[in-house]
Amino acid sequence: MKDLVEVIAKSLVDLPDEVVVTEEETEKGLIVSLKVAPSDMGKVIGKQGRIAKAIRSVVKAAASREDRKVIVEIE
Repeated sequence: MKDLVEVIAKSLVDLPDEVVVTEEETEKGLIVSLKVAPSDMGKVIGKQGRIAKAIRSVVKAAASREDRKVIVEIE
């Protein structure tokens, strides 16, 4: 899941070298944290959060194939 989020985020931003994706396993499921440069935050979130919602939908679809719960956090 980490690789999937990283590929999507790097294709959206102007500074792909500053994209950092981390994973943490908790009792709630797998938490994937995405950090980007402050200037690229708007590109990752999108108008009214549409791009962030789309990223979460793609990751959720990929996770359902593995019967896992994945939470995507944008920091």
